[in-house]
Amino acid sequence: MEDSVKTVLDLVPLAKALAIGLGSVGPAIGIGLIGSKAMEAIGRNPEAASKILVPMLLAAAFAEAVAIYALVIAFSI
Repeated sequence: MEDSVKTVLDLVPLAKALAIGLGSVGPAIGIGLIGSKAMEAIGRNPEAASKILVPMLLAAAFAEAVAIYALVIAFSI
């Protein structure tokens, strides 16, 4: 019984690493696409930069929230 508990406890750091690593891949791709498309839109229409900035920042914040959830899950394991 003691050996199986020790084996499970040895895998906790791996579980934490996988949770935060896999949980941050999606938000990283999302934030990259958000920034890319916003810069492309501003490049095409520089006068619209102020109208593009706020929605871009909100979308990036929502995508970042998913990564923060993954971090919380990793800490709770």
